[in-house]
Amino acid sequence: MLASAVASAAAQTPPAAVAAAVEPWRQQLQEEEKAITAAMDKMPVSIRLLSRRGDARVFLGNFPGAISDYEGMIAQDPAQDAPHWRLGIAYYFDGHFPKAAAQFEKYHAFDNRDRENGVWKFFSQARADGIDTARKGLLRYTQFDREPFPSVYKMLAGEMTPAAVLAEVTQKGLQADTRVVFFAKYYAGVMESLLGHKAEGLTLVEEAVALFNPDSAGRDGPGYMWHSARLHAAQLTREAGR
Repeated sequence: MLASAVASAAAQTPPAAVAAAVEPWRQQLQEEEKAITAAMDKMPVSIRLLSRRGDARVFLGNFPGAISDYEGMIAQDPAQDAPHWRLGIAYYFDGHFPKAAAQFEKYHAFDNRDRENGVWKFFSQARADGIDTARKGLLRYTQFDREPFPSVYKMLAGEMTPAAVLAEVTQKGLQADTRVVFFAKYYAGVMESLLGHKAEGLTLVEEAVALFNPDSAGRDGPGYMWHSARLHAAQLTREAGR
């Protein structure tokens, strides 16, 4: 099994427990979205409130609403455009893959050290134009300061398999680092799906999600990217026909 290389990394939360932890948080988020909307009806458009509501809408799966809010931020202040990687993620999940790739390209020009941005640009371009084209357009980095991104980039380039990425986590003695295991499983899972291995990919992304819950993800985990993994699991579930 692909996941066996990092099976001992951390005790995973059962899927039912993850869903139970998410539900009250989702209700709070719905209340927050309503409160922000009510506040915005009584005052001039606020970039801060658009940003908060856009995040809430992404996490709730309302991607068109999030795109409207994020684009609204840019309409208020064009300087918000280049650094707006969150808009790229909203585009991705709403199926606007060329727009997502272009947004991550903009962010690369703004911050060419954010290796994770390059991963998302690759996934977006792969969904838009295929893996071969995405590999030709793979953003290049000369320095890596976070694991497991060196091996993740080799995977994107076709130099490593997703299984090898997971195995390298153990080979480097990183299997107890839950954040490293999360990103290895998450991005290996998305890559498996892109390669046509839908069930295997979904399993890995679900295992990544199960490493955290909304509270732990925000406190000492991957934060926004945990929610992206949760949304990715839902997307891959639909695509796998489950």
